[in-house]
Amino acid sequence: MEGKYSIYKRRMNYYETDQMGIIHHSNYIRLFEEARLDMMEKEGISYANIEELGIIIPVISVECHYLVPLYYNDSIEVYSQLKKFDGIKMELSYEIYKEGSTGACTRGNTGHCFLGKDMKPFRMKKLYPSLYNKFKEMVINMQ
Repeated sequence: MEGKYSIYKRRMNYYETDQMGIIHHSNYIRLFEEARLDMMEKEGISYANIEELGIIIPVISVECHYLVPLYYNDSIEVYSQLKKFDGIKMELSYEIYKEGSTGACTRGNTGHCFLGKDMKPFRMKKLYPSLYNKFKEMVINMQ
């Protein structure tokens, strides 16, 4: 992954496997979410605080390319990058590696929007300028 990124590490659990003994495909999307929230926390953006403000950040698109399977007890590293942010939407990219490996096991992207409690988009720059600036700095710092 080019540029700067955040690294989230964890071990794969047995319950995440399927009948074939590999990590079930749906769990990769969960890994993206875990890595995204970890990246935000590291940058001083608490998802709990965002929700307290009445902001939700739903996934509006997801893409995942499975390259090499993951198995129970694999130690992994998820590399995350905030690629785009305009105050209404954001896009992130992810690469998952087995710890110590140089080849990606998985590559993907997610798209999100920011909604208020009324489920309508809003302009973060106007309503929450400090939060807007933190996200903007993340994009700049990851390029």
